[in-house]
Amino acid sequence: MALKKIIVYLRMMRPANIVTSVADILAGIAISGILNSGFSVPWLSILLLAASTACLYGGGIVFNDVFDAELDKIERPERAIPSGLISLQQATIFGTFLLFGGIVFAALNSLTSGILAFLVAVFALLYNKLSKHHSFLGPFNMGLCRGFNLLLGLSIVPEMLYSHYYLAVIPVIYIFSITMTSRGEVHGGQAKNLYVAAFLYALVICAIAYFAYVNGRLLWSLLFLVPFTFMIFRPLLKAIHQPIGKNIGAAVKAGVISLILMDAAWAVTFDALIVAFAIAALLPVSLWLSKLFAVT
Repeated sequence: MALKKIIVYLRMMRPANIVTSVADILAGIAISGILNSGFSVPWLSILLLAASTACLYGGGIVFNDVFDAELDKIERPERAIPSGLISLQQATIFGTFLLFGGIVFAALNSLTSGILAFLVAVFALLYNKLSKHHSFLGPFNMGLCRGFNLLLGLSIVPEMLYSHYYLAVIPVIYIFSITMTSRGEVHGGQAKNLYVAAFLYALVICAIAYFAYVNGRLLWSLLFLVPFTFMIFRPLLKAIHQPIGKNIGAAVKAGVISLILMDAAWAVTFDALIVAFAIAALLPVSLWLSKLFAVT
């Protein structure tokens, strides 16, 4: 019985998605340049920030189910709360524990990291409670969560936030696109929104390629950007051709998991090739978990 309950809690946290949030942290750490500084690898800081993002993402997803409990009785009755596997109170306590844990882990690294983790938690709650169903604020709010998550990784060297904070705009745009696309996941969507998403995807790819070119790492970045492009556009084009719920869901799933390849491209852009391959190695892990647990 205890094992079954653990599996239910894991299902609520969307493990495949959590892997992508850890990839964000590793990308931020690569951008910080600390791994190329000649000093010893700060393993404790890396572990603390990885644990922080895992808790923050898991907690945010749990609260997504908490605030959607009534709607899920109609649209997704198989989820843990409407199916009765976990009570609303249990889910609320679990989500609170995860968010609080995420902030504590980050704060143990530094005050700056703790503040960024707190912002991720706040915006995750704002999204779930208030902005989710707004056509612009919802996707933008969710994008901010991922943008702050990248900065959380970058905060391993707090001083680097002052010179590289603007890079958070890229994951904001990308997650804005995915969140906007996901609105048609249940009942189908409009091709117009999917065309906008395709344009924003292309903008993100070009932006990363530009930074890679400026840093003299374009060829290496293409090693990750090319499969990234293929992975996100193949299901998206299918959804554009036939914007039904199943196709849109597949496009959203691919968009989320392919974040790992985008993060790998970020890492190699900032001369962290080994980290880039380490991030890319998370892709099969996330794909495997996506077969065991839902992504959306």
